[in-house]
Amino acid sequence: MSQTQSYVRAGELLRALAAPVRIAIVTELAANGERHVHELVERLRVAQPLVSQHLRVLRAAGVVRAERHGREIAYSLVDEHVAHIVADAVTHAAEQRQ
Repeated sequence: MSQTQSYVRAGELLRALAAPVRIAIVTELAANGERHVHELVERLRVAQPLVSQHLRVLRAAGVVRAERHGREIAYSLVDEHVAHIVADAVTHAAEQRQ
């Protein structure tokens, strides 16, 4: 993969993360591991359709994977790289407020 292609893919990843709810989802999955949609709804206090919509974006970007467990789907992070990016961004934003 060329450097230009890497930049394009990195830009796509950052666009996929560019929503507070998606950042919260990644943070929750990083901290607590695999979660069902209803658990994310409860934890984040966001409507189920909105959580599902954001999970679709994260899944399309290759950030999360979905695994069916009976009637429910559990989501988890594909790897820890994105969790580190999000944690660093949140830390940086908090430092900027001080």
